[in-house]
Amino acid sequence: MDVLVVSLGSTGGLRAADAELCESLRRAGAEVALATARAPREVRTLALTDLVWALSARRAAQRAIAIHRPRAIVYSSVTAALLWPRAGAIRFDALAASNRQGRHGLWQRPLERSRLAAAPLLLPCAEGSLDGLPVAVRREGKEIVLPIPVEPSAGGAAGAREGGGADLEGAAGIAEAQRDVAAITYAANPMKKGLDRVLAAWALVREPGEQLLVAGTSERELRKAGIELPLDGTTLTGMLSGAEYRGLLRRARAFVCAPRFEDYGIAQLEALADGCMLVTTPAPGPYAALPLARRLDERLVSEDLAASLRAALRSPRPDYARRAREALAPWRRAAVDALVSDCVLPRLLGRR
Repeated sequence: MDVLVVSLGSTGGLRAADAELCESLRRAGAEVALATARAPREVRTLALTDLVWALSARRAAQRAIAIHRPRAIVYSSVTAALLWPRAGAIRFDALAASNRQGRHGLWQRPLERSRLAAAPLLLPCAEGSLDGLPVAVRREGKEIVLPIPVEPSAGGAAGAREGGGADLEGAAGIAEAQRDVAAITYAANPMKKGLDRVLAAWALVREPGEQLLVAGTSERELRKAGIELPLDGTTLTGMLSGAEYRGLLRRARAFVCAPRFEDYGIAQLEALADGCMLVTTPAPGPYAALPLARRLDERLVSEDLAASLRAALRSPRPDYARRAREALAPWRRAAVDALVSDCVLPRLLGRR
């Protein structure tokens, strides 16, 4: 086997991104196997959560190495690499140095530095993913920024997460009159995603008949976070398939979010691909869509989320969707495939 991808698979987004990476490597001509960690029991702290997931990834890697004897390994996320049985490349969105501050990363941060130094290749998902990379490692020049591909979802067809290219003019070019939902947000891990701040802004901006859809979370998660949805103007969609969720993006005028930390922001990129205006607060972390949002309409990126949302809904820029499609060119599957074929696979297999 040429390449083994060790997937943490702790979220749907991670599983989709790892499947995309495997397919891209295969299109480049590699034989690829995927080893996915089994979900461990729930534990109370972030430090323990990372430990049980790292142990599960180690066991998955050991089994797959014994079966496939791969020439190269890609660990998808630093957590998957922390207890690796054999050195390999590391793909990551955010480092523990950035998103595991204080006691939450007590054991992860020093081990992370060791793994980053030992890895033959680093595959950050965005330039911002390199924040916290040790200077000595940065000097080695062994990183290749490898975005997670994002495609527009075709009307009535499967979403980008389910494969297949889509017409650039498809979903993102839907006429404004067909967008019957005012706004949508994705709120997995509601407090981290800032759902409380989104709801506060929505209460100030909403006009009669307008709806905010809240996707990616459940009533149980909201209760745990101490968040109660207002009765009027807000709808909890429940858990959705990728195709169902992308279908809602095609109906929404704006995607609104206020993350307290953003590891990457694939939901925001998907929203832009499907023609939504991105309304967001600035956030720490390798937030890939943040500079895009500022370029597209600086009014929609502000700590005053209500003012930004009001600008999007009451005075939208007419060419926003077209410019968003153009700005997303580096994230298209063809662009990522070229990067994998020309740069990533040769480095993995020691051809250059």
